[in-house]
Amino acid sequence: MADVALFESQVLPHLDTLYRVGRRLTGESADAEDLVQETLLRAWRGWAGFTAGSNVRAWLLTILRNTFISRWRSRKKEGISVPLDDADPVALQRAVPAQDPEGKYFDTLVDAQVIAAVDALPVESRAALVLSDVEGLPYAEVAEVLGIPVGTVKSRLFRARRQLQLRLHDHAVELGILKEPR
Repeated sequence: MADVALFESQVLPHLDTLYRVGRRLTGESADAEDLVQETLLRAWRGWAGFTAGSNVRAWLLTILRNTFISRWRSRKKEGISVPLDDADPVALQRAVPAQDPEGKYFDTLVDAQVIAAVDALPVESRAALVLSDVEGLPYAEVAEVLGIPVGTVKSRLFRARRQLQLRLHDHAVELGILKEPR
């Protein structure tokens, strides 16, 4: 039973993070809950192989990401679409810290169009963006979670942010955030 207590003490503090990332990846609260539940089950099954003292959050987010990708691939093969209509339009605004100019820029724009633009990003770019800009993970931790080099994280973030800027330019002009058209 000591393993159960240790598992709970190490893993349960990260449930909110797992749910938020799961919600951004899936776009649905029910799917995010299922994803987190499956992640926790896989984490419990692999707990004996977890190295004490290493980064539990990164380990859990890696499991979550891998579980999401596995589900996404199987759904893609099955041809099942995942509706994104119930996305919380202010979730990013609440979660993104305004520590940098890009963060402040995106804070003012978060609405349904921004959510749709983020959801339209390729899965790899969206995962990097959510982990870095929404969850506030440092690049090294994002790289660890995604299983890619730090340079790849930076390039995915650069491309994702540029794609969002291009997609949301006209929207920013409409809102009066930008005064000049392209």
